[in-house]
Amino acid sequence: MRFFIISGAVNAFIAVALGAFGAHALEGKLSDHYAAVWDTAVQYQMFHALGLIAIGILMSSSLIGPVTQLSRAGYLMLAGIVFFAGSLYVLCLTGVGVLGAITPIGGVLFLAAWVMVILATLKHV
Repeated sequence: MRFFIISGAVNAFIAVALGAFGAHALEGKLSDHYAAVWDTAVQYQMFHALGLIAIGILMSSSLIGPVTQLSRAGYLMLAGIVFFAGSLYVLCLTGVGVLGAITPIGGVLFLAAWVMVILATLKHV
């Protein structure tokens, strides 16, 4: 429970820091395409950081509680952040196009995480 709230807060912090880094330190160093890719990575990291916080809150509440599906959702979201946003950050900094092939794995992990949230809700609410 606490783990997912803290993980979400850490990822939100990192997303803000990398957003600022992209806007200031990388300004003029990335092509328009890669700047947009960087922004997408920051946005998805932030969305799923908030998702982690929500999972932690749901697990600690009497509404759903600490169910297996929520725990799986949290770990899937964390992995999704690493694969999706992480691969996009590295792609932007290195230009190594093959890293774009890793990004969809992160997207699938995000989708699986949200399915776990749905299942937990259907089962326990």
